[in-house]
Amino acid sequence: MRIATRLPGERTLAEGDADKIAAIRGALIEIGTDWRARHPWLDAHQDQIGLAFFLVSIGGVIADAVLYGLGVLPWWATILLTAFWLSILHELEHDLIHSMYYRTNKFVHNAMMFGVWFFRPSTINPWVRRRMHLHHHKVSGTDSDLEERAITNGEGWGPHRTISLLDSFLGMYTKPFRIHQIAKTYVEHEASTPEEVRRLANIQRLAYFPLGLFHYTLWHLFIGISIYELIAGPASVPGIGVLTFLAVTILAPNAVRTFCLHFVSSNMHYYGDIQEHNVLQQTQVWTALWLKPFHALCFNFGETHAIHHFLVRDPFYLRELIKHDCQQVLAEHGVRFNDFGTFRRANRFALAPSTVEA
Repeated sequence: MRIATRLPGERTLAEGDADKIAAIRGALIEIGTDWRARHPWLDAHQDQIGLAFFLVSIGGVIADAVLYGLGVLPWWATILLTAFWLSILHELEHDLIHSMYYRTNKFVHNAMMFGVWFFRPSTINPWVRRRMHLHHHKVSGTDSDLEERAITNGEGWGPHRTISLLDSFLGMYTKPFRIHQIAKTYVEHEASTPEEVRRLANIQRLAYFPLGLFHYTLWHLFIGISIYELIAGPASVPGIGVLTFLAVTILAPNAVRTFCLHFVSSNMHYYGDIQEHNVLQQTQVWTALWLKPFHALCFNFGETHAIHHFLVRDPFYLRELIKHDCQQVLAEHGVRFNDFGTFRRANRFALAPSTVEA
């Protein structure tokens, strides 16, 4: 088995953990390299494969909308099918953030970045998210990990966490001081000068502008009208037909997809009592059968994301192809599987944490 080079931060870890991480990374490199050797087109056409997934997924979203408009697809099937296509676009965004497609062709790369954002307007600007996500890899599970903490990782279960998973905007508005403190910690940790602190803080304030504001305004308007009609009966609202069409074809699919992703991601990442740079403690692997409906709408995130924490190199479709071999390596070296006690521990790694965030 190949032993991979330790990353700089891992040199401070206990020898046993550092050795395990290096062994895992080396094994994952071998597994991915073997697949590439047996299927050389995976390397030769990585850009084109990513673009194909991009075009097919957008085509699926548009086709679902057309079929719904023609009365062929019912509303519930439209929402679920479209959420599936959007989950692929999320994986593409994640790979694009790591510059896996069209690294040297900035026009195509940025066009794909805009496309995955345009069809997922409930998310933040992907160019803003890039810095947050790369920071997440450096400090996963610690106080400045804005990407995970903003989606409730580390928070005790209760009304606020439930609301936040269902609707990111409502989560921010119902506990504004929490998100402000998390963002402040991230900015102060990531920026190195007072000027950069101010600039990064301003960027964070505009992370949802303009698509996120557009999405949540229409989504909340639709929910409000629906609740009113449920109580008072049908109402004559100008443009309600267009709003309903948008709700079924893009707003609700994004809401469902986001909930599935955030539910899985916020609970399979650990927080608060882990050692910095210790990848063994950052994530677990979720393979339980009851998670299949969630995984169907976040492209098996809980089954494959731990692989990505150890080895960033491979695009999402390759991680899916090699996941069983990789999961065996992770299990052999002590990475946890299906640790659902994390729900009552508010994502703490220790099996009996002393404190959790309310």
